[in-house]
Amino acid sequence: MDKFFLGLLIALCIVIFLMLIRVFQGPSVYDRLNGLGVIGVDTILLLVLIGYISGRPDMYVDIAISYAILGFISMVVIAKYIGGKET
Repeated sequence: MDKFFLGLLIALCIVIFLMLIRVFQGPSVYDRLNGLGVIGVDTILLLVLIGYISGRPDMYVDIAISYAILGFISMVVIAKYIGGKET
């Protein structure tokens, strides 16, 4: 089972790397913003998997939840900035 989780970790790292390429070479701002969202979600999954592998899922899940809240708030702020100053 540990080999399965290790394979998932490697796959998630590859997806994060591919999304970094999308963020830096995206044809539009919306593609870059979408890439940042995918990186945030994959980082949360990475934290939870590391917690299960290390045997301390409770600590890592708390970190992942706080990271998710911070990522959501930052994406809303960036989207509001991109959308303009309409109220």
